[in-house]
Amino acid sequence: METSRLVGRGEELADLERLLCGRSRLVTVTGVAGVGKTRLALRAAVESAPRFADGAWWVALSPLAKAASLPYAIFEVLPLADQTTRSVIDVVADYLADRDVLLVLDTCEHLAEACAVTVQALLAAAPRLRILATSRRALNVAGEQVLPIAPLPVPGDAPAPEIGIAALPPAVAPARAPGGGGDDAVALLAERAAVAMPGFTVTGDNRADLVRLCQRLDGLPLAIELAAARLATMSPNALTARLEERFEVGDIEHEGTEADPPWHRALRTAIGWSHQLCTPAERLLWARVSVFAGSFGAGTACQVCADGLLPADQILDLLDALAGKSILTVVAMPGGARRFRMLDTVRAYGAFWLRNLGEQDRFRRRHLDFYLTMARRIGAAWLGPDQYAWYDWATAEHANLRTALEFTLTETRPETGDHAALELAGALWFYWWGCGFAKEGQHYLGRALAHDLEPGPARTKTLWVSSVIFLNQGAPTAAAARAAECAAEAERIGDTEAAETAQAASAVAVLMSGGERNQTVAIPAAEELLAGRREGELTLASLIAWGVRGLTYVFAGRFQDAITLMEQMRAECDRHGERWYRGYGDFVRAQAELARGRPGAARSCAQAALEVSHRLNDGTGMALAIDLLAQTTAATGQTERAARLLGLSQQLWTRSGQPQGGQPELVAARQACEQQTREALGDHAYQTAYQNGHDTDPDTTIADILSTPPTPEPAAHDNT
Repeated sequence: METSRLVGRGEELADLERLLCGRSRLVTVTGVAGVGKTRLALRAAVESAPRFADGAWWVALSPLAKAASLPYAIFEVLPLADQTTRSVIDVVADYLADRDVLLVLDTCEHLAEACAVTVQALLAAAPRLRILATSRRALNVAGEQVLPIAPLPVPGDAPAPEIGIAALPPAVAPARAPGGGGDDAVALLAERAAVAMPGFTVTGDNRADLVRLCQRLDGLPLAIELAAARLATMSPNALTARLEERFEVGDIEHEGTEADPPWHRALRTAIGWSHQLCTPAERLLWARVSVFAGSFGAGTACQVCADGLLPADQILDLLDALAGKSILTVVAMPGGARRFRMLDTVRAYGAFWLRNLGEQDRFRRRHLDFYLTMARRIGAAWLGPDQYAWYDWATAEHANLRTALEFTLTETRPETGDHAALELAGALWFYWWGCGFAKEGQHYLGRALAHDLEPGPARTKTLWVSSVIFLNQGAPTAAAARAAECAAEAERIGDTEAAETAQAASAVAVLMSGGERNQTVAIPAAEELLAGRREGELTLASLIAWGVRGLTYVFAGRFQDAITLMEQMRAECDRHGERWYRGYGDFVRAQAELARGRPGAARSCAQAALEVSHRLNDGTGMALAIDLLAQTTAATGQTERAARLLGLSQQLWTRSGQPQGGQPELVAARQACEQQTREALGDHAYQTAYQNGHDTDPDTTIADILSTPPTPEPAAHDNT
């Protein structure tokens, strides 16, 4: 977590840190919009993190539109990769159950009821958990300690009134009168003004005007920051005069369910005044980019927001202008790329104007159409050379993809021929499976299938996507049911791709049940798909079929046949630049090489599989590869290292879900390695090494594994 310097909040920060160390396990920082709740909580989390053995974790809730997304947002922040069909809140609760963690839920007010329910469930399940929440109102949970935050003091202020305190529950932290000698608001104004106009300082000549400006803004930090951006072009006196004109005209229209305290009026005025001082094009773009959740790129803004009124070649300059006026924040990305982010209050103001312009539905639909187009494009090209770039794009756009999915499920009508819910959920198959979001994917796939029951290509694709995601979750029975439904519908409408993928999924579902009988059922389906593969074409069905046939060769002891087949698969993947599923082929080949008595070759293949799965955040793939690396290491006599690797893979399986995907043959291989290693080391030494591996940081250890050259190959013992 990163945080900027906190101006004028020393006493509140001390109060908050004291509360986090006290008896209450839930502390909620409350205050009006723009008062600095998030910044204070972020600083407190950074300062407090070393006191929590298992760390502090920040969950940003502002991008979430629906309460159903809340557990997934928490799940995705924690070091979890459980992709099974278990309830996501149960997975989170189990993970936190015996851990010493600070969980920060930022911006709870629009999901207050859902946050209250979730907080109660997690606190009940995890006795060492502490939760810090920020919200415009308390969550009203038993035992909640509330810390109300007032605006910054301004010279000449009377003691801050305890506005709103009486409405809070009994477990409220005592209100603290603002400290800092009354100069905190002026200090913040001067600091932010120096960013807009380097060299700006408080002087005897301008101090009175700066004080008057801060008084007019009621010491509200966000209002002060917006005003500070204007000091590069206006004097403090002129700026204050313009603000006072807006106060005299009256408040802008706004929506709200609760009465706002006086300083909230100052924020609305400051934002409205900033809006008034923007050019018409800047105001229009401000309204249109309010449809984005989280952050967005300039190119995406061009695609979604540009039209005859806002030409695409002007968008970048307009974004930079809005950033210069503190309407947008620039987010630096790896490689020098930039994204833009909008504060919640500023976004809400833009959305208010977009509604007033009668353009909200149009631009929310354009937002959906853009992400649907991108999902289709990436899904069609996923089995190619740009997987890493597509992974980076999709993970950066996660909040926007979620927003688009929610829009399809609440605003589209299948009876009118609009099948966007099925189309988007199905088109994102690569993201659900290839990028480590199977659990959330199945959530949206299930909702889309329930939302749109009309038979057709969109539903057929969503069925096979749901089937392969169930496989990824270790649920072969559910996968087989989805595949059967897909196959019947695909045959009816003549959808060859769907039929082939359903056939491949069915083969995997049978194979996952284990046993020779099931292998004999899976083999013909896989061989039929491989025999019918079109020259030069790489499909998901053919990749799955290669994997199924390779595994059945290994399980049958036909190791050279498995190696030959996986060499063919790797060559075809390399021709297309495909790496994701090739990694699973490398895993199968590693098993065959190890069984042939070639642990060095097996290690090389397992390392190749691990490199890809780590880059794509595939928890199951990483755990499988490290299981196999433990076996190859034990085979070369490095039993202590093997025990550490077993501990590391168990840590990953605990996060990912069902160990070895429930595959009986893989479970047996892991157990044999554990027994061999324990017998070689003895119980105490084994347990010590195992625990060391289990407690290590996975990313650091995996980087070490990938940088270590394979052990020289001993004399081969051919078991073909």
